[in-house]
Amino acid sequence: MYKLLSPIVLLLFAWPALAQQQARQMSLEDAIQYALTESIKIKNAQITIADAEQQIVERRAAGIPQLSGSVQFTHYLKVPRQPLPEGFDIFNLFGQAFGGLANDLGGQLSDETQAVLRAFSQGSDGGGNEDGIAFFLRNNFTAGLNLDAMVFDGSYFVALKAAREFRNYTQIEFATKKREVVNDVTEAYLPVLLIQENIELLDKNIANLEKLFFETKELYKAGFAEQLDIDRQELSLANLGVERENLVRQKQVAMENLKFNMGYPLDEPLMVADDLDQMLTDASPGTLTDAPDLSRRPEYKLLGQAITMNELNIKLNRAGYLPSLRAFGTYQQQYQGDDFETGFWAPSAFVGLSLNVPIFDGLNKKAKVQRAQLDLELARNQKRDLERAITLEVKNARTNYLNADQRLQSQKKNLGLAERIYETTQVKYREGVGSSLEVTQAEQSLYASQSNYMQALYDLLLAKARLDIALGNSN
Repeated sequence: MYKLLSPIVLLLFAWPALAQQQARQMSLEDAIQYALTESIKIKNAQITIADAEQQIVERRAAGIPQLSGSVQFTHYLKVPRQPLPEGFDIFNLFGQAFGGLANDLGGQLSDETQAVLRAFSQGSDGGGNEDGIAFFLRNNFTAGLNLDAMVFDGSYFVALKAAREFRNYTQIEFATKKREVVNDVTEAYLPVLLIQENIELLDKNIANLEKLFFETKELYKAGFAEQLDIDRQELSLANLGVERENLVRQKQVAMENLKFNMGYPLDEPLMVADDLDQMLTDASPGTLTDAPDLSRRPEYKLLGQAITMNELNIKLNRAGYLPSLRAFGTYQQQYQGDDFETGFWAPSAFVGLSLNVPIFDGLNKKAKVQRAQLDLELARNQKRDLERAITLEVKNARTNYLNADQRLQSQKKNLGLAERIYETTQVKYREGVGSSLEVTQAEQSLYASQSNYMQALYDLLLAKARLDIALGNSN
């Protein structure tokens, strides 16, 4: 029994470690690449591009000849009749006419022709002329092919070009969405990394303080320390424990935010694998001094494409003043008869042209042209405003980067000084020439310096990322 339970018990104790091993580790670059595949923003932008491709097919189809078939069957429960003047004999009238024509052609009316004349004269229900004449037989079946083709339409080629430009617009918009995703993932990843490294640093401080706490208790037992010294260090340990629990909860919230921005499943574990110090790279001199290249910003290209589309919109509305010409043709076979054996087939075919000339539409097209011109002017103003906004964004990003770099260098010096002070106070305390109050004060200064250094490092990384984004280097 013991042999059976032992592996199970070991597995239960090892389960948290196994679950931790299954957590996927990602660097910032891994997280960005994952988001560029799985983010909902990216997927929606790809759908928009696919839709734009189909719009081109739709626009092109308008200029391709359209062929359609039609089939219609009508069965008259009561054949409509047209009343005739009293004494009017349709059979004699048409019979004489067709008979004369037959005699001229050297023949006579066939039995089928006479049957048709009698059917129209008497109606399908066998009634007489007093009921009028029926121009339809009881069963009518029509099958035909219809061809419709555009010969000339001034708006066709403009609309087709506009559809292609819209596809280009969606592709530039896709680049804009990629930039947004990169920015969102970067700003969501760095806080997780900052909190994680703060937790690791806090664990190190707790371990050092626990060691000192143990030594203080031993000194107390030997009569070389006071109860106050123990109480102060115990309070410091308790405060560090509370701070650590708070950081763990903050990390969980930050991690969920990172998963959301990545498009990562919220119920699956994830770990960040970068290091703040290793991620830090200096900005190149040109990044801080050269004039920004506006063409590297996808939103700037997007407004340029919007201007092109508005120009095409003006041409499209002006093309509405031009006439349009279409060709059409139809071929039909029609069957009529009171039944499906004695009836007859009547073929027909025709072709034609349809010319549509706009004359007056109540100034509708004029208003559309003017509105399109206003949209064009609005897009141009937005582009000029964006140029100024990007220039200001770059200036502010450069200033923030320089300030963050200066703060980091200052905090790095402060951290080194705090570490030396803390080490010195510990040595003095162990040798009996220092007080626990000095150690506690040095601890607080060290923890504050560590926190300030980590925050300065995070601020510099974030400032560098935002500078790259402002310059269009993160596309």
